[in-house]
Amino acid sequence: MIVGCKYTCNIQTHWLILLISVVTIFSSVEINAQDTSNEEVKRLQRAIFVFNFAQQVSWSNIEEHQSFKIGVLGPDRTILDLQAMANKRKIHNKDVEVVRFQTVKGLKDIQLLYVNHKYNYGIHYILSKITGKNILLVSEDYNFNASMINMVNVGDSFEYEINANRMKNEGFTMANSLKTHAITSSEKWKHLYKKTEKTLTKVQKDKTEKEAIIKDREEQIQYQKEKITDHLEEIGTKDSQINRRNKKIESLYTKSEIQQKKYEEKVEIEGELEKSIQEQIAFIKAQEEKIRQSREEIERQNQFLAEQKRKIKDQENILDVQASEINVQKKLNILLIILVILTIGVSFFIYRNYKAKKRFTEELREKNLAIYNQSLELEAKNKELEQFAYIASHDLQEPLNTISSFIGLMDEDYGDSFDDVGKESMAFIKDASIRMKKLIDALLEYSRLGRSKEYSMVDCNIVIQELKSDLKNIIEKTDAEIKVENLPEVKGSEMELRLLFQNLISNGIKFRETNVSPKIEISFTQKEDPKNVHKGFWQFSVKDNGIGIPKEHQERIFAIFQRLHSRDKYEGTGIGLAHCKKIVEAHGGEIWLTSEEKKGSTFYFTIPFH
Repeated sequence: MIVGCKYTCNIQTHWLILLISVVTIFSSVEINAQDTSNEEVKRLQRAIFVFNFAQQVSWSNIEEHQSFKIGVLGPDRTILDLQAMANKRKIHNKDVEVVRFQTVKGLKDIQLLYVNHKYNYGIHYILSKITGKNILLVSEDYNFNASMINMVNVGDSFEYEINANRMKNEGFTMANSLKTHAITSSEKWKHLYKKTEKTLTKVQKDKTEKEAIIKDREEQIQYQKEKITDHLEEIGTKDSQINRRNKKIESLYTKSEIQQKKYEEKVEIEGELEKSIQEQIAFIKAQEEKIRQSREEIERQNQFLAEQKRKIKDQENILDVQASEINVQKKLNILLIILVILTIGVSFFIYRNYKAKKRFTEELREKNLAIYNQSLELEAKNKELEQFAYIASHDLQEPLNTISSFIGLMDEDYGDSFDDVGKESMAFIKDASIRMKKLIDALLEYSRLGRSKEYSMVDCNIVIQELKSDLKNIIEKTDAEIKVENLPEVKGSEMELRLLFQNLISNGIKFRETNVSPKIEISFTQKEDPKNVHKGFWQFSVKDNGIGIPKEHQERIFAIFQRLHSRDKYEGTGIGLAHCKKIVEAHGGEIWLTSEEKKGSTFYFTIPFH
């Protein structure tokens, strides 16, 4: 019965665990099945949209190409859906080829280019590279009228808008059906974005509810597992007790049988012993006679042994001489073997070093080649950055200045003719142009940072004193308090280090609660490399009592043009901390922060020893 109980309990436990696993699997399948199905439908719709666009647009030189080529920019999985569609459909009666491009520079020999906004490719840069190449640009989720044909996600499908002027300038002709279903105004475009935003909010809400259901089910499963574990432990304890009891019973039964058997054998053994004693007495007497005869034989054997010992002694002397000779020969053989092994080991070591040196030389050559290629790529990127800075400082500012001038003239000459809405619109345009100019100036300044490598010894105390003088008005206006330790001299660019301290102090004063006087503390510590006393760095800290930064936003605040608050609440372009990061890294250091909401922030940065 004990064995049967144990077997039954184990079967019940097995089925209970199996049932919990099945419930968990079906719960996961139920939650994820709908999302997977919707995503696959959208992927198929995206590919169909792209093929339909291509079919309803005419190329002037389409007959010159053997096949119709579609390019996909970046690591986008849409290329798989387009390739699958290419196996089923043709465009303008031509086979379709789908190719991937990682960079905009490599675009060539294609009729249509697809790009998704989530991979951060600049749409204006793309347009500048494909202008005049008869390439149709189809984008997804970019701004209104930014592309040629632009798709936008709306619920479980897509809508699209067409920049007719740009397509006409590039020589494309569209079918009327393509124009009929396109979005024709920015207001509709904004309405679609709002609709998409509502849909996204609902999806996120459903996801939150599903996650709560999953969490409840996981807690129930965990509770059942704990109950099963307790039950198994209880069954194991009872099985151990039953096994000990059975062993004890078997031991008692065995002892009883042994005692009964010993009593029966004892009587029989006593009779046998008496008979055996009589036989042994007779045997002893016969043995005594044999012993006497044996003694005589032993005497004779002793004499023979004495003679044999003498002969053995002579043989031992001969063997000693031979053993001595053998030992000498054995030592010589061992020395020879050792010499051979050492020779082989040294040869192997030399050969292995040769192979390692050859491999290291090859790896060094490959790494030097890679470094050379990287230096060429870096040089090319620096040239692009310089060209961009030139465009920002001249080509972009020139039309912006023209716009600002005409806004001023219109406001001066026709300002009284506008109604309240017109005047308000003019004010908005003027503020936007001023803000655009500030952004371009900030971007230009950002591109110039880190170029200066003419470093000198900079006294940080003098830099802070000069900054206090420059910021005197804002310090007195906000009743700010700045505490500074006796800071060290560091080697670097005085202008860039001044901008670094200025941005951190200005942020500490600007980002504060209303009616709170800013308090800023600037200190430093000296840290050395334990492996090299000549290497180390200064670690500076700038602490404030401002509004603090949420933990989820602390990583992106160092990115360019990243803002956490509206311009109405806190002014600025959002590039100050990006300047700080670029300055510190140009000096070979690092920058980070610790912050807590409504309790302030502490920014840390390092500058290596000179």
